[in-house]
Amino acid sequence: MPDIEYAFLADAAETNPGHKFHVLGGGITRIGGPTFPLVHAHLALVVGLLVTAPETRREHELGIVLLDPDGGEVTSATGSLMARGQDDGRDNIVTFSVDLYGIRFPSPGDYSFRILVNGSERKRLGLLLVRAAAGDLGINIAPAES
Repeated sequence: MPDIEYAFLADAAETNPGHKFHVLGGGITRIGGPTFPLVHAHLALVVGLLVTAPETRREHELGIVLLDPDGGEVTSATGSLMARGQDDGRDNIVTFSVDLYGIRFPSPGDYSFRILVNGSERKRLGLLLVRAAAGDLGINIAPAES
C-alpha cells in the first residue's frame, strides 16, 4: 500500500506531477484568531505519496478528514490519484497539494488532519487553533458569519 513520505500545511503550494513543487509559508502547525468560530481563508495541504513500483499505474483512493478537538468531523474530501513513473522498477514519490478554502473552525483547540490512502489512515497532522489578537498573528483571518 502507498505510504506518506511527507505531509505538511502551508499558506500556498503549487505542485506539478513529475516536477519540483513550490511552497509559500510551509510548516503551519498553529493558527490564531481573535474570535471563534474562525474562518481561515486558505490553507494548502502538501503530500508526498510514496508509491512502490508494483503500485505504479494503479488508481489509489485518497481521503482527507479534518477532526475537531472532540474528534468530530469538521470537513472531509475524497479523490483518486493515478501514480505514474518510470518503468525502471523504482519507487516513486508523487507530490500533490490540496487547496482548502474557507475552513470554519468552531472553537480553539487541537485539530487534526487525517490522510487516508485506500481507506487506511497513513498520516495525521496536528493543527492548534488559539485565541489571539489578529495584529499579533500576521495571517489573513475573518470571523465566521453567524
